[in-house]
Amino acid sequence: MRSAAVTPEGDRIRWVELPGQEPPRVYVHGLGATSPAYFTSVAVDPRLSGRRSLLLDLLGHGISDRPTHFDYTLESHADALANALMSAGVPAADVIAHSMGGSVAIVLAARHPHLVSRLVLVDANLDPIPRAPGSSGSSGIAAHSEEEFVTGGGWEEVRDRVGEHWWSTMRLAGREALHRSAFHLTRGTVPTMRELLLDLKIPRTFLLPEADGPLPGADALTEAGVSVVAIPDCGHNIMLDNPEAFITATAAALTPQAEN
Repeated sequence: MRSAAVTPEGDRIRWVELPGQEPPRVYVHGLGATSPAYFTSVAVDPRLSGRRSLLLDLLGHGISDRPTHFDYTLESHADALANALMSAGVPAADVIAHSMGGSVAIVLAARHPHLVSRLVLVDANLDPIPRAPGSSGSSGIAAHSEEEFVTGGGWEEVRDRVGEHWWSTMRLAGREALHRSAFHLTRGTVPTMRELLLDLKIPRTFLLPEADGPLPGADALTEAGVSVVAIPDCGHNIMLDNPEAFITATAAALTPQAEN
């Protein structure tokens, strides 16, 4: 395990690093998750291994620090991630990012373009999300006030709703961190993550579950050069549900031919 201080207060982002050649690859998890749990099995596959790979946990999640003073906006997550990558000596990385992590990765590429050479977004959030009491994920978490979530039973309500698999990593997240991250994910960014993605000039691939149907706005994304790839036989956690198809699609996105 390695780490870097990423805030003026010294809060640390931590990651598991797999040795390999440059340029590096960076894996970023979603809300309430952790990169080693979600990405290790695909990152070590021969079709994706061989590169220096950082399986990194965002602040508030997994093995990273959980500061309560941090605001956990997508912009702050991206800046903290940028500080970790610069400390680790990681320029122009391939970034493979899931769900909320994909949103953070888009903001990272927009705010710190020298750090990202290619993006593979795994069912990432591109638009603001309505807050919906009783629903799973960020919309249900953000429907609570922070006080309700942290001390008023919201944490326990979410625990009972999200299921054993997601809870196994969500329980590692700080309560304030989880709520603020969910709240700011539902709020999105200005411009939106979708608009930022459209404006990026690097190679970009968006993976989504085939069962979800066409990606809203896919034509505009394709026209802007984003490769939109539907993956069969999977849900939101594509890398866990269908690792073979995930590896095939990600390896194709990260080949030199994908840049042409």
